[in-house]
Amino acid sequence: MLTLRRLVADPALGLEVVTPDLADSLDREIVWLHTTELPDPSRYIRARELVLTNGLWQPHVTAEAFVDSVARARAAGLVFGLTAQTPAIPPGLAESCRSRGLPLVELCIGVPFAAITEAASRIQNETLQAELTATVHRGNALATSLSRGGGAAGVLEILRRDTDLPLLVVDRMGRCLASIGCELTDDQIRRASAALNRTPPPIEVDIAGAASSALYLVEGVLGDIDAGLYCLRPTAELTPADKDALAQAARFLSLEVTKQQAVHAIEARFAGELLEMVLSGPRRAGEVSQRLAAYGVPPDRTLAVLAIVPSATDESAPSDGIGDAVGAVFSAKGIPVFIGAGSRDVVAIFAWDRTIDVLSDFARELSAEIGRRVDHRRIVIGVGELAADAGALREPLIRAREICHVLRAKEGMRTATFADIATYRMLLGLIDNQSLRQFSGHVLGIIRDHDARARTELERTLRTFLAHDGQWAVTAAALHVHVNTLRNRITRITELTGRDVNRIEDKVDLFLALEAESFGSNGSVPVAGEGRSR
Repeated sequence: MLTLRRLVADPALGLEVVTPDLADSLDREIVWLHTTELPDPSRYIRARELVLTNGLWQPHVTAEAFVDSVARARAAGLVFGLTAQTPAIPPGLAESCRSRGLPLVELCIGVPFAAITEAASRIQNETLQAELTATVHRGNALATSLSRGGGAAGVLEILRRDTDLPLLVVDRMGRCLASIGCELTDDQIRRASAALNRTPPPIEVDIAGAASSALYLVEGVLGDIDAGLYCLRPTAELTPADKDALAQAARFLSLEVTKQQAVHAIEARFAGELLEMVLSGPRRAGEVSQRLAAYGVPPDRTLAVLAIVPSATDESAPSDGIGDAVGAVFSAKGIPVFIGAGSRDVVAIFAWDRTIDVLSDFARELSAEIGRRVDHRRIVIGVGELAADAGALREPLIRAREICHVLRAKEGMRTATFADIATYRMLLGLIDNQSLRQFSGHVLGIIRDHDARARTELERTLRTFLAHDGQWAVTAAALHVHVNTLRNRITRITELTGRDVNRIEDKVDLFLALEAESFGSNGSVPVAGEGRSR
């Protein structure tokens, strides 16, 4: 870095410090040199420039006024070149510089300003070369670390070789990927993660409740912000070298995040396929056993199935965050588990040798712990019946998920078993998709054909009518039609289907046909899209 101290240290320049009491100011960074003889050069001087002058302004302005204009421009210092006409520092110049905190250096007669310019140019070139060499060496070290599996932690370790800064890497899901030189609470990590979801993301974030922390964004392959590199120091306290090193590390972390995304996608597909196999029933039991064994779950032992979702009031809880929390709990207890985390729920399958009552107690503890880790008020868990082995997982999985569906809409209850809650959705879930679609088509096919041919909305009308418990005025308002129009549509539905919504058995047929279509189209139950092993 170019400073006045480095210039003074060059014996060829013959520079002498006139204000030794301002020695600390000699270490200010100099952006470049500015030669002037104007009485008021403030409008032309850039901040942190070193001003060179021979004092030709003296007949027009006092030394105090000249120094005021230089200090006002926030110059890095002042070099006064002695000449035959001005063989000594003008009276009052040194005192004015001291009062304004501006270091003053004397240049002896016979040394031109060009010599200082050449020396400054040489120092800047040396600085740039050293910075470039350091950047290349650091880049090579970062690339080597990532290629050897060092991950985010390896990146931070290399970064600490050049800086002594406390560093943290978190992703948008609230996971701490690595940290060094700092210990943060779960709440502080969540605060750091939440900042990544702001639009636009901030430059600094108050993580620890004290000074702000500088944020460097880590982008994925599509340019999305996937993580953040935090330096637990304000940006103003960072040197240019610190900022360059942090920016370089953030770019290399992008490579690591992209790699992890690819691995995550493979794990997601692998887990999604496993859940599809489970839902296929006993015919794919062999494949299910092999997949579970790959996750460390013994397929020939009694297995437990839990479905985990946030309550209806906590829709924002990310399934990835819940999946990570589930994995952390199981890992702490030393229980091998398969976790499938998707957009609708998280499924956990693991060996269980105790009773269903003990499993229910475990589920309640798990719900409380997950809620604490992901900072959500209520996490509900459906407890499926125990499966004798991997070939008997289909019904417990369906029931666990349907229990979740019921619990999400209920207040108070966090966990339940099939014995606690039984609904028509569980019965539909136990019927194969083809039979569900055939039943739905047999009951509703004629009004669907009518809707397609006449461009009517009879199926939507029926669904809305039943969803509002057959209340005519409420349904009409929801459909934005007159009550008489609604009555005409319901009459037409009765004529086409032969089923009267005023008769309980006919209403049940129509309701189940609508629900069966949803189950048959979605593969009985939502299939999770992501997974990992613990």
